Amino acid sequence: NDKCAAGTGRFLQVMAQVLGMDVSDLADAEDPSETVSINSMCTVFAESEIIGHLAQGMSRGGLIAGLHQSVAKRVAGMAARVGVVGPVAFTGGVAKNTGIRRALEEELKAPLLTPEECQFTGALGAALLARNL
Repeated sequence: NDKCAAGTGRFLQVMAQVLGMDVSDLADAEDPSETVSINSMCTVFAESEIIGHLAQGMSRGGLIAGLHQSVAKRVAGMAARVGVVGPVAFTGGVAKNTGIRRALEEELKAPLLTPEECQFTGALGAALLARNL
C-alpha cells in the first residue's frame, strides 16, 4: 500500500484503540453474524465512523467484523489489480488475526497459506538476502 495506513496493521491498531482494546484481541472479539459495514478506509474517517456507530449502540463484535471485511476488500482489490491467484501466502503480524484471515479468504476466494511464525517472514527474507551480499 503506497498511499496511507488503510488496509494495514497500523489501521487495525488505531481502530483497536478506538474500541478500547488491544489489537491482538480483535479476532476473538469479532462477530461476523453482525457485521457492520465500514464505508471509509481512511484511518481518520473510519475512526469517526466507528465512534459514531458505537454512539448508536452497534455491537463491538459487528464493528470488528466490519473492519476485518473492510481491510480484506482493500487487499483483495490490490491483489486483483496484479492478478493474484490462489493459493496465497499470507505473512506478517496481521496474518495472526484469524478474523482477517477469514475475511481475506472470503474476498480472494482462495486458500491462504500462513506460516506458524508469520510475523517473522519479512525478517527471514531480509536475512537470506543479506547472507548473499
